[in-house]
Amino acid sequence: MADPIVATIAFDGISPFHLSVPCLVFGEDRAALGLPRFDFRICAIESGPIHTEAGLTVTAPQGLGSLDGADIVIVPSWRDLENPPPAVLVEALLRAHRNGALIVGLCLGTFAVAATGLLSGRRAATHWAYTEQLQALYPDMIVDPDVLYIDNGDVMTSAGVAAGLDCCLHIVRARYGAEAALRLARQIVLSPHRQGGQAQFIERPIARTGNADRFTQALDTVRKTLGDLHSLDSVADAAGLTRRTFTRRFQKTIGTSFGDWLIDQRVALAQRLLEATEKSMDTVAFEAGFGSATSLRQHFAARLRTSPAQYRREFSKNADQDAHAASR
Repeated sequence: MADPIVATIAFDGISPFHLSVPCLVFGEDRAALGLPRFDFRICAIESGPIHTEAGLTVTAPQGLGSLDGADIVIVPSWRDLENPPPAVLVEALLRAHRNGALIVGLCLGTFAVAATGLLSGRRAATHWAYTEQLQALYPDMIVDPDVLYIDNGDVMTSAGVAAGLDCCLHIVRARYGAEAALRLARQIVLSPHRQGGQAQFIERPIARTGNADRFTQALDTVRKTLGDLHSLDSVADAAGLTRRTFTRRFQKTIGTSFGDWLIDQRVALAQRLLEATEKSMDTVAFEAGFGSATSLRQHFAARLRTSPAQYRREFSKNADQDAHAASR
């Protein structure tokens, strides 16, 4: 079976940081770790060396013709936001889309994708500082300034660089499963899953050291026992801190409240159980710590804007479609 083809667009003036995002997720062979292997291509719009805005010069081995047959096409950024991208790029993206490729615009790359018309009448994301400019240029789109990424099925868009990583990891999760995404996130030291609908802020991960303090150990215990009852007072006590001190440190370290963090952890576990098992909703709710299917549905609706049953159906449908496409 041929490896999925992931083509990334490169152009003169690109930021090497933006270009590195798809390279990090799709460009390395991690098959030895049980991760999918990709036929990764960097495709230049223009011939000749590419001069990056950081002063580096790189050579892209392929051109836009290599988008043909691609399963995923990524535009990691864009340069001249007020002027439309060259017609050759627009046509290449449209041709790839017609051939069944997922089109992805990361950060300012959404501007280039928007020029194709593929986002007309649909929601889109970009860096929060450029949402008004994007909306003004393409008033037929619905630009959401408050999300990390948006998955429209055949077209995806994301906010800034960190959200671009979240978006690429979401692609791995949706197409190859939660376990593959979890292993990849662990390998590149990235938060395993941030919901696309989450606000554009950066989670501050807990530092991992050989001699983790009681605070870190207490949170590790919570993660491993999400099905158990965990109150703020009990976890603070396990961390050896007063309720007030624990709350202050948690907010400073994680950037949210303990209650919201706990719900996010439980929702993420429920997602993995729905994706990887056929367990009933009651069992999933119990193992994830929600207690009842009703509570599970309420938190899914609040966090993911869908129901657990619909989430399982959509995940299964996408997995079947990807398996069918890979077998052709």
